[in-house]
Amino acid sequence: MEFLPENNDLVAIGISLLAGSLVGLEREYKNKSAGFRTIVLICLGATVFTIASRFGVGSDDRIAANIITGIGFIGAGVIFKDKFSVMGLTTAAVIWVVAGIGMAAGIGYYSLALSISVITVVVLSIFHKVEKGMERLFLTRTIYVGFQDMDTGNLEKLKQVMDEHRIRYTRKTVAKRSRKLSVVFELMADRRNLSEFNNAMMELPYVDEFHYNS
Repeated sequence: MEFLPENNDLVAIGISLLAGSLVGLEREYKNKSAGFRTIVLICLGATVFTIASRFGVGSDDRIAANIITGIGFIGAGVIFKDKFSVMGLTTAAVIWVVAGIGMAAGIGYYSLALSISVITVVVLSIFHKVEKGMERLFLTRTIYVGFQDMDTGNLEKLKQVMDEHRIRYTRKTVAKRSRKLSVVFELMADRRNLSEFNNAMMELPYVDEFHYNS
């Protein structure tokens, strides 16, 4: 039996293409790993599978569950974790939301699909500026510090320097590298205090190296 697309299906695909493009353009503009084409294709794919479910190609619930599972694999592929930080969580969340937009278009809920796509772009654009504004007031940074030797007293000295510059800190890891002590801290401070702390770090004779991973 041959299935031909109905007018409503073509509208759903058009809405999906438009909604995916709105979000995809924002991602492409910010040069994210999941850019314009990827976002549009995810949205279209979710729409097509949702439309197919209405023709008896599997149950609606099963196809919806498989879409969510498949999106989970794609989302996991854009998340990168190193020793100090995790990147790509926002992109993975966008992929998850775009799949939901595509499914909404597939079932004919066009107003929801377009509304959520616009809201998603607003969240990614305006809320990003809010985050940057907050970051200017208060920063969270992960710092790696390598000492010149294994003297743990130097670690206490460094903590005193942090206290003097009003740096709040949490020790993440302590390790021995080439007979030298190395520590990873998560620092929390305003920009001015952090800048002054960096200048002080340059002058500490017992610190061999330090760098941030943010």
